[in-house]
Amino acid sequence: MNDAPDALVIGAGPAGLMAADALARAGRHVLVAEAKPSPARKFLMAGKSGLNLTNAAQPAEFIAKYGNAAPFLADIIAGFDADAVQDWARGLGQDVFVGSSGRVFPRAMKASPLLRAWLADLTARGMELRRNWRWTGWTGAAWTFATPEGSAQVVPRVVVLALGGASWARLGSDGAWAPLLAARGVAITPFAAANAGLRVDWSAHMARFFGMPLKSIALRAGGMDSRGECVISARGIEGGGIYPLAPALRTGAGLVIDLLPDRDIAQITARLARPRGKASTSTYLRKVLGLDAVKIALLREFTPDLPQGAALARRIKALPITHAGLRPLDEAISTAGGIALAELTPDLMIARMPGVFAAGEMLDWEAPTGGWLLNACLATGLAAGRGAAGY
Repeated sequence: MNDAPDALVIGAGPAGLMAADALARAGRHVLVAEAKPSPARKFLMAGKSGLNLTNAAQPAEFIAKYGNAAPFLADIIAGFDADAVQDWARGLGQDVFVGSSGRVFPRAMKASPLLRAWLADLTARGMELRRNWRWTGWTGAAWTFATPEGSAQVVPRVVVLALGGASWARLGSDGAWAPLLAARGVAITPFAAANAGLRVDWSAHMARFFGMPLKSIALRAGGMDSRGECVISARGIEGGGIYPLAPALRTGAGLVIDLLPDRDIAQITARLARPRGKASTSTYLRKVLGLDAVKIALLREFTPDLPQGAALARRIKALPITHAGLRPLDEAISTAGGIALAELTPDLMIARMPGVFAAGEMLDWEAPTGGWLLNACLATGLAAGRGAAGY
């Protein structure tokens, strides 16, 4: 089986489909090869909890979320920013709204209607989607795939790689592409967990709090700060509050939680000076400070002998959490690492592989949840697709 399309896109996640979109709009014949039986599986999984498309943060705040990769991504994100993402979704018949935290969601609160509309539009533009096509390398100038019908070879004019990172392998992002590119001399930054839960070895008394939320807290690790809700789980601490701290936590930084971020030490100390009477410690802390049962349990977990007065206030404001690092790579929502950005031209071509472009999570950038992940996947897909079309 042999094909010779104008463009080959490998990977049918949001980055790959956006690259195919750009190529199809430029009048190119596009073949998209997807290793799984259906496209965009991780996109659909994310959509089960609402599909956070982007974020309405101001541009400077928005691009800062990409950390060290921000200078590289700035123009790419500007080319498909939060407003453009919303217009794109509306263009596919999916209205959107901005939540109280600035996160942008489809009105349908799921990914499937958007994906169906997008695939229908791409098919109408001539995109060919080949399912169960796993890229295995090269045979001479041909890109080789293992397919249900046997080996297939494709000799395209340009290629866009959108193979994802190395988390959630069951959905298609297994990082198996990295050795193939490394063998061609492409520098690959080792994969690491991003947006991952924190491993904590709880004592037995914490079991009754598993699944319960930690609300209205502030978290710090290695000079990074975060505010957001977390969940106590049997495996540790998970949720949007902990995810932004992954870059610091995976280097071994300690975690400190402020259980009352809207009060200072003096205010807390003053309240702790109130008479306790015959109330238990838990009842007293609940009444004078408003600490709920989960916060009190966490305080006791890491402070078996509670101090008094100002010393207790300082502990409440800066509770050190003993942890065992981030959850394993395949449990992470996303990954850091991938193709080193220095290997790429401004339009996302791999410099040492002329005519081969790359996009999405397989590039070495990371961002917290909240809309930044998907926006960057879409924006890099668009940039790579346009670069490939021009090439």
